[in-house]
Amino acid sequence: MDEQTQAVRIRRRRSRAEVERLVAEYEASGLDRSAFCQQRGLSLSTLARYRRRQGQTAAADEKRWLALEVSSAAAGASGLAVWLPGGQRIEVSRGFDADTLQRLLAAMGRD
Repeated sequence: MDEQTQAVRIRRRRSRAEVERLVAEYEASGLDRSAFCQQRGLSLSTLARYRRRQGQTAAADEKRWLALEVSSAAAGASGLAVWLPGGQRIEVSRGFDADTLQRLLAAMGRD
């Protein structure tokens, strides 16, 4: 094989779930973009595109209405419980501190 043949790589499209997982892993990793991309064999531009695309999806998701189910058992036990997409759950007791909840939501990027 010559150098030109070795440089050609077969590109594979990642599924939406794979892209979401990669972005979530990057954000949870604490690594800088270069280190994460080297570790995963990604280019910086690919990670940037995935993050941008997911951000646009998240922005569109925030504008949708959510279906709510009122449960007397959950409300009686904790005051308020919210299940978010992706399986995340926020639960607060009666008389919770609204400022603390606002800071939590801002830290999660959902304010």
